[in-house]
Amino acid sequence: MKKVIVFVLLVVLLYSCGSNDRGELVGVKAKKEWFSEKPYGMVLVPGGSFTMGKQDQDISGIMNAPSKTVTVRSYYMDETEITNNEYKEFVQWVRDSIVRTKLGEQADYSAITRSNEASNSESLGGIQNYAFPSAESEDATPYQKYMFENYWSLADGVDAVRPLNWDTDLVWKTEEYPDIDYVEVMDSLFINEKDAVDGVRTFDTKHLKYRYSWFDGDKAVKSGGGRKAFLQTEVLQIYPDTTAWVRDFNYSYNDPMHQDYFHHQSYGDYPVVGVSWEQARAFCNWRTKKKNDYLRGKKNPTTVPIFRLPTEAEWEYAARGGLEFSTYPWGTGGLTTDRGCFLANFKPVRGNYAADGALYTMEAKSYVANNYGLYNMAGNVSEWTNTAYNLSSYYMSSTMNSNVEDRQNTRKIVRGGSWKDVAYFLEVSSRDYEYADTARSYIGFRTVQDFIGTINR
Repeated sequence: MKKVIVFVLLVVLLYSCGSNDRGELVGVKAKKEWFSEKPYGMVLVPGGSFTMGKQDQDISGIMNAPSKTVTVRSYYMDETEITNNEYKEFVQWVRDSIVRTKLGEQADYSAITRSNEASNSESLGGIQNYAFPSAESEDATPYQKYMFENYWSLADGVDAVRPLNWDTDLVWKTEEYPDIDYVEVMDSLFINEKDAVDGVRTFDTKHLKYRYSWFDGDKAVKSGGGRKAFLQTEVLQIYPDTTAWVRDFNYSYNDPMHQDYFHHQSYGDYPVVGVSWEQARAFCNWRTKKKNDYLRGKKNPTTVPIFRLPTEAEWEYAARGGLEFSTYPWGTGGLTTDRGCFLANFKPVRGNYAADGALYTMEAKSYVANNYGLYNMAGNVSEWTNTAYNLSSYYMSSTMNSNVEDRQNTRKIVRGGSWKDVAYFLEVSSRDYEYADTARSYIGFRTVQDFIGTINR
């Protein structure tokens, strides 16, 4: 036994000696080895160079997409457009956070207005179960106590937003509301009874506002100055504009799509529409937050690169699927297979939208994916990119990770064509634009994430 103990001690001693840097420069050791993990539902697009722009005749005569050789880095891209179900997760998270904020505020107010006896007797039930974590809590860390005393209770603003209580489940059935304070909060968040259809009150979507901050790096590089001057905070209404189905088409009966497309579960796997460019960026921010919040809860916390909208160059490169000089994502050829089946969802015949098998959109994972495993890079819905529209953007942009990002230019590039477009807009080189604050029944989006490292080919 003594021999075993001596051996173990010797091994430990040798290991500790061997780990000493002996005064040499060895660099900071990472607590956790980093490796790029493919996000769920995304595919890896290997970087490379390609000829971007129109290689054939410019039917529209705009001459805004001359051919140009550019190089893009590797990145992950959603294999399909963001679906209704995926966007609903964002909407429901915002909804729940707003409800919990209102409940926490009401719990504070209730505790102040009631007598000490009443508040003590009800501290373990009702609205108090949704109270903000307090500095007096037994579970509060020294950091939380400091933040509460110095930031959270002082003023409005990002730093003053107190942590929400996510431990207690929300109650949605009216007959199960725990107390009158809870009823008061929920009553303020649901549409007025006189505005309810058939007496069914639903959550008032005007309350669905997402608040987030982002750093304007381009402005900081150009003008310099303190960090605070370039920190932008936005509060954005994030519910899709379902009225777009009616507004986009005059004298057309699209009311069922207005009522059911985003709401009904049968459309869950269809691409979300009625989302503006600004709302798509907010979704990207939330998706990044969702993943990083999860990772920060791990033993060795880390973060992932942000999710974002693709640049125009990244979108076209991905749409080509490695096929140089191709007209469509499936290559240079016709719009049908040898059996006469259409290869995308678009408007193939004047007045006949359903010749390809669909009157409106189809499920996001429809038709055949391109060589990168990406679905519907042509047709179904047009897609937002991060690039601002400019007639001269191809001449202005760099040949390395080409992009023109101009916050002052509200015209943003959309790519891919949609279910209501003719074949010209299905071409991988065709470009169009829409205003950033505009929502359409034929525009959706998909996200990308930078790949860190190199790919050995």
